[in-house]
Amino acid sequence: MSTNGKSSDSLISLQNVRKIYKTKAGPLEVLKGVNLEIGRGEFVAIVGPSGSGKSTMINMITGIDRPNSGEVFVGGQRLTNMSENAVAKWRGKNVGVVFQFFQLLPTLTVIENVMLPMHYCGTYSGERKQRAMQLMEIVDIPDIANKYPSQVSGGQQQRAAIARALANDPQVIVGDEPTGNLDTVSAGLVFALFEDLVSQGKTVVMVTHDRDLAGQIPRVEEVRDGQLVDVTEIDARLVAR
Repeated sequence: MSTNGKSSDSLISLQNVRKIYKTKAGPLEVLKGVNLEIGRGEFVAIVGPSGSGKSTMINMITGIDRPNSGEVFVGGQRLTNMSENAVAKWRGKNVGVVFQFFQLLPTLTVIENVMLPMHYCGTYSGERKQRAMQLMEIVDIPDIANKYPSQVSGGQQQRAAIARALANDPQVIVGDEPTGNLDTVSAGLVFALFEDLVSQGKTVVMVTHDRDLAGQIPRVEEVRDGQLVDVTEIDARLVAR
């Protein structure tokens, strides 16, 4: 179990989590007894080669997927014994997810995309629009509110996706390669937004292939073959860069 940055005030806890998928070639064990503790207000990078289990770990934290064995707790909530509907409602209020390819709905304007999570949580319509504009000002895109995703740049779309992820003021922000489809300048702006969120007390967990970017994050967890690599190995490699 990795202990770098471990906090007694854990917000996220994966306890001996195993995940096995059925394939034509037979059972495929993607996570092999992962133990992970992430404290409130931490900024954590999850790194590792393709197919190592990074995205599966993220799916455990967000409740999108369930382990075959082990336990997942987020914010004191035990996800492994909740129904699918209960998890979906919980996720809408407590976790914001930012994807590599933005996943904004093309038929909605930018502000309508940002407002969408609030609609699902029953927020009053007038309040939805007001909060959406406030969030878009925070990520510096108020001028594109009424444009459609196809009419704005990739960097602007990703900032809109971050605003959408913040719509219900979640405890946890999860980024699955959020800078992977952006140019260097846009990636830097998005990364700075994540740093600002951490400074405000949010917990940010970010999957990335970018070693330089990971080197700027206070805590790095590496996944290889479904297991976390010993933290001293990671630290030695980062120092050597």
